[in-house]
This record gives sequence, C-alpha cells and structure tokens, in this order.
Amino acid sequence: MSVMLTLILVVQMLSALAMIGLILIQHGKGADMGAAFGSSGSGSLFGATGGANFMSRTTAVLAFVFFACTLSLAYFGNLTPSSSGSVLEGASVSTPTAPVDASPAAQIPGNTPAPAVDKSVPPAIPAK
Repeated sequence: MSVMLTLILVVQMLSALAMIGLILIQHGKGADMGAAFGSSGSGSLFGATGGANFMSRTTAVLAFVFFACTLSLAYFGNLTPSSSGSVLEGASVSTPTAPVDASPAAQIPGNTPAPAVDKSVPPAIPAK
C-alpha cells in the first residue's frame, strides 16, 4: 500500500510541475491582439494558432491527472486500518499495586510513616 501511495504522490508532483511550466509558457488572450495587427510576435514553435490548442489540451490532461491523483490520495488517506484502537488497550498490567492509605493523616504532607527497619541485619558501617 505504501508503494502505491508513493507512486501516486510522485505522479501528482510531476503533473503539477508540468502544469506550472505549461501555464507559464502559454500566451494570454491579450497577446493575440498584437498578432491581429501584424505584430511579428505571432510566430511560435507550433504556428500562429496551433500552439494554443496543443498547450491548452495538454494542460487540461495534466489537470485531470492531478485531480485524479488528489482524489485517490484523499480516498486512501481516509481508509480506516483493520485494527483500530490504542496499542495500550491490549497491554496487560502484571505489577502488583501497593495498598493506598486513605486515612486523613496520610493526606497531610510530611506525615508519612517511617519505613520498617529489619533488626536482624546490623547497620552498615561506612568505610574510611
């Protein structure tokens, strides 16, 4: 699925770049007015009118390819995965929890009982 999405994205980018290039090359409608009065700028690679038809049709085809790629990327992007939900929903907790003292004295900060000291083990003497 990832390869197909990458391929569609590459085709979309190439069609967008080609469309940009073709649109920038094309003459506007005002450029034809100068050709009507004998301007020498009417000569082009495809002739006086042939270029407009070829370029406009190519731009239309590239626009169709771009929109088809956009719609297919939107469709594949909204597909739900086969297993929806959180990863943590399937996790099991195996650590035991200590009982919580709910007495009012336990809620006062600094009023925690001292840890139990094992009297059978002598205290460690720090080394000098």
